[in-house]
Amino acid sequence: MTETTETPLRLASDARRALRQGPTALARRRRERLADLVAYARAHSPFYRDLYRGLPERVEDPAQLPVTDKKTLMAHFDDWVTDREVTLAKVQEFVADPALVGHRFQGRYLVSTTSGTSGVRGLFLTDERNLAVHTALGARTSGGLGLADGLRVLARAGRTAVVTAPGGHFFTVASTARFRLDHPWTGRIMRVFSIEQPLADLVDELNRYRPATLSGFLSMLTLLAGEQQAGRLRIRPAVIIAGGETMTDEARDKLAAAFGAPVRAAYACTECGFLSTGCEHGWYHVNSDWAAVEPVDAEYRPVAPGEPSHTVLISNLANRIQPILRYDLGDSVLVRPDPCPCGNRLPALRVQGRAADVLTFPTGSGGDVGLSPMVVGARLDRVPGVEQFQVVQAEPAVVRVRLAAAEGADAERVWEEVRDALGGLLAEQGAGGVRVERAAEPPQKSSGGKFRRVVPLGPR
Repeated sequence: MTETTETPLRLASDARRALRQGPTALARRRRERLADLVAYARAHSPFYRDLYRGLPERVEDPAQLPVTDKKTLMAHFDDWVTDREVTLAKVQEFVADPALVGHRFQGRYLVSTTSGTSGVRGLFLTDERNLAVHTALGARTSGGLGLADGLRVLARAGRTAVVTAPGGHFFTVASTARFRLDHPWTGRIMRVFSIEQPLADLVDELNRYRPATLSGFLSMLTLLAGEQQAGRLRIRPAVIIAGGETMTDEARDKLAAAFGAPVRAAYACTECGFLSTGCEHGWYHVNSDWAAVEPVDAEYRPVAPGEPSHTVLISNLANRIQPILRYDLGDSVLVRPDPCPCGNRLPALRVQGRAADVLTFPTGSGGDVGLSPMVVGARLDRVPGVEQFQVVQAEPAVVRVRLAAAEGADAERVWEEVRDALGGLLAEQGAGGVRVERAAEPPQKSSGGKFRRVVPLGPR
């Protein structure tokens, strides 16, 4: 299939056909697409041309490729991209303007940013081919709603509420803005709701909007479920879509009970937004015809199904502008060794990383207020000069900030801005009595080797 024939309609038809044909057909498509992307990367990316020197002419197995990661790719940005007109300086200038969120960079690419857990800011470009594949795979897995839930979607005109951090080029915000720009008539049925406003204001806005679909980070949706159970939030969505953090059975049950709707978890990332979709049994089904997923140990050796991995390597086989090939995502996963009871024939996995760490603080009125880690990250990611941060709740009303300033930045000034930003956020959320302290030690990894940007108060 040539690029000129890869329309969303044709891609969706092929995706459905591949799923019907089963694992052999899915694997054949994955091998062909990997070989195609490796050849394209060699021809158009100086970074990959050098990295793959000496490899076989045709590569169909990702295990033949060297491992890459965000730090390495970002350090070679200008040579990594396959479009010679794209440079790091130009992309940085573009993302510095919040008014350009969702607009096409150089008329061709969606730009998304991420900080992630490594402390390295990621700048990712997505081409039209990747977006078309994303749409096609979404159509393949969008079923599963019963008649009653389908009627609830229609009754609310299909309105979708995306609860996330606004004001930046984050993938959820940028892709939603891009969709609205391309399809102005959808403006009323897809809307971003800010997680940075006080929870009571967010609840009021959602009550007025009455969404058919409610999507967002798991920790934020969990807070909204509490508002729904308390009677302050009064919405009846037909489906809940949670992402960004690991879905536990407890969280799934809470969301389902609070909203009376099926819950679908999404395991994806900015580097591969269509990586997988969740099922009703709590497993993530990998779109294995367009993505390669390799659970590996600390030495990058394969881990058998049924055993937790040290990390997972992914390859996005759709995006040509910035090839993501055998990329270390940093999450521990476990692949299901037997067929999933939901009947989906795509490979199924569960994720050990990305825990939802909600901070809970006392308010001046004697109650408690919850603060999603996504809210904290969204606010502190905007402070200039921050290389890495870690917010640790030391006492019910005390947080300590472990901070690493970027090279060349004034560490004292950076700390003052972080302190003011975090203090302002706490006050806005009704936890103004919480003390913000500076930790002497730098950000640290947990005993399991993972990095958590937000660490809530543990059992006492």
